[in-house]
Amino acid sequence: MSRLIAQRAAATASMLAVHDDAAVIAHALAFESALATAQAVEGVIPAGAAQAIAAACAALEIDPAALAEEAALAGTLAIPLVARLRAALPPDVAPLAHKGATSQDVADTVMMRQVVAAHALLQADATRIDAALAALAQAEAERPAIGRTLLQDALPIGFGLRIAHWRAGIVEAATRLSAEIAAHACVQLGGAAGTRAGMDGKGEAVARRMAAQLGLTPSPPWHGRRGGVAAIAASLGILIGAAGKMARDVALLAQNGVGEAREPAIPGRGGSSAMAHKRNPTGCQVALAAATRAPGLVAGVLGGLPQEEERGLGGWQAEAPALAELFCLASGSLDALAVVAEGLEIDAGAIARNLDAAGPGRDIGESAGITAALLKIERKG
Repeated sequence: MSRLIAQRAAATASMLAVHDDAAVIAHALAFESALATAQAVEGVIPAGAAQAIAAACAALEIDPAALAEEAALAGTLAIPLVARLRAALPPDVAPLAHKGATSQDVADTVMMRQVVAAHALLQADATRIDAALAALAQAEAERPAIGRTLLQDALPIGFGLRIAHWRAGIVEAATRLSAEIAAHACVQLGGAAGTRAGMDGKGEAVARRMAAQLGLTPSPPWHGRRGGVAAIAASLGILIGAAGKMARDVALLAQNGVGEAREPAIPGRGGSSAMAHKRNPTGCQVALAAATRAPGLVAGVLGGLPQEEERGLGGWQAEAPALAELFCLASGSLDALAVVAEGLEIDAGAIARNLDAAGPGRDIGESAGITAALLKIERKG
């Protein structure tokens, strides 16, 4: 059943594609192909068998709906997928497919390949926001505006200082996410109990070759050690929250009684079905809805950290859907705010009127210097 009406409102089409059924199947088959290829190089299986397995993985056509039904019954995607793969192979080669691997190896590696692909999409929008907000903050650094604390008029600030804080929060969060993914987007290959049994002592070398082929980091098995997944989830939550901070401020500044800044006017966006005069901050709405949903998803991943012994029951199985939803929410949020940042309309007249009405003077302190310092924060990764 398609859920595009619900999903597309919160996520970009490209991010939804990263997590669709076709992508999951392609990543799972890439795991099996890489496993066989690496095992052949290390002498674990014959080269001819590896070639046959890789060819079968490339040619195999799988109906996602049928596979989903079988996976739901089996409790894991790997069982019906490997059964299809073996059925496509000669009888003497079939037992060598998936040799020494287990279902969680497939699931975790698929998840991490999706993490890498999803991260690349977020990077593009983070770059757009970074550039747009940096330019705005610099341009508005010395414009006196009323600062607000506890939602009340306070002392003057440079309007650019507020924008620089939006940028710094998003840049720092994006850098944190990049670092966690670089450290923890690892291949998983441990076999049934995490010992790499059945690999003739070549398991580590096989895993290294697989990691290189699949674009992941090599690692010892991490079936029951889920801190890396939790770190990625938490970093996504922080990034979504940092984006929500900007969205909250823009929405407040756009109120009729304030009017200091507003989203760009885009045909078909921000209108009302009942009130033609309204101009709703729809981009901010997307980001704030994401920031509302994200904490619960992060908490769910954290709740799965106490895994049982060598391979757990129920905890790690909950991670991939939560990570997928977090990435989807982050994509919708950053995409919406990139548009807002690039087209933000700043009303200098409204800023001046509100400052004069509050009457605190025009001393913005060291706003310009602080803004300059914040703009030196660079996004890494």
